[in-house]
Amino acid sequence: MKLTEPTEDYLDQIRAYRQAFLDIEGSLDGSGSLRHYADPKEWIAVSRAGKDPETAAPGKVPATQYLFVREEDGKLVGMLQIRHYLNEHLEKFGGHIGYSVAPDERRKGYASQMLAQALPKCRELGIDKVLITCFRGNEGSRRTILKNGGVYEGTVYEPDEGEYLERYWIDLRQ
Repeated sequence: MKLTEPTEDYLDQIRAYRQAFLDIEGSLDGSGSLRHYADPKEWIAVSRAGKDPETAAPGKVPATQYLFVREEDGKLVGMLQIRHYLNEHLEKFGGHIGYSVAPDERRKGYASQMLAQALPKCRELGIDKVLITCFRGNEGSRRTILKNGGVYEGTVYEPDEGEYLERYWIDLRQ
């Protein structure tokens, strides 16, 4: 399994990943703005631009987008995004990392592996403490965060989603 930045080699798989979430009305966490781009080439371009503070979308922090690919067959099984720092909204609700696993690939431990591979990348970006949030009641995400050293801080209400979010910190200074 490997985290890799999106390239045109994955266009068909990105399109299928997006559609799988649209079909189940899933949230596409960790995929940036993929929901809004039927053309994966456009999404890749936006993702690349989003890494640089000079070209990131207005109101957005720089972020690095990753695909999580199973190396033996090249299948895209998940997506993860690392936000390089937090703005006010991310500090309250979104955190440094968002991730998702393809609906047909869940419950195989991929989220935990993906998050474990992302933490050294956070350290390289100078992030000492990583904030990750998940919807209250999302047991899979909670277990993933805890398995990777997450420490529960508290729960907040996110008015735009009408949901409660659990907040966890992973200290990378250890």
